[in-house]
Amino acid sequence: MIGSAITNLGRFAVLILLQVMVVDHLRLAGIWIVPYLYVLFLLMLPFELPAWGGLLIGAATGLTMDLFNSTPGMHMSACVLMMFARKRLLRLMAPRDGYEFGMRPTVPGMGLAWFATNAGVLIAIHHLWLFFVELHRFDAFFSTLGRALLSTIATLGLCLLAQLLTTRTALKSRA
Repeated sequence: MIGSAITNLGRFAVLILLQVMVVDHLRLAGIWIVPYLYVLFLLMLPFELPAWGGLLIGAATGLTMDLFNSTPGMHMSACVLMMFARKRLLRLMAPRDGYEFGMRPTVPGMGLAWFATNAGVLIAIHHLWLFFVELHRFDAFFSTLGRALLSTIATLGLCLLAQLLTTRTALKSRA
């Protein structure tokens, strides 16, 4: 349990630093594509995490991003909504026998299709909420929707790439 907590804290620190120092400075298609790699931390939390714990971790993660980006509550609210939806989505996508204890939602552990579906839905929820809260109005509905969907695709691609580059089984299979 302590090892899992240390691993998660390390993943949190690395992903937040990568987001703030590298990904936030990428300019992909102007303002149309804004990837948020830090959500991978929330996506990879263990299955057995209680709902209240997920909401607290989501709030802390979002608050950290808000402090770095000077966005009062936008990331925090998007992360809390994402973690609220996560528990329900995991219940919907659960295998017949349930999830194994200690297992995390990763590509090698659950498969590419399962991870891409789960992560894609949660990232879309996060991005839709974040971009519409950022705009504060619905007069540019379709452009904001397009921006959220393009950013969801870019974020999902980054998350899959990060999984490929950092997972031990993926590295062993390439050798």
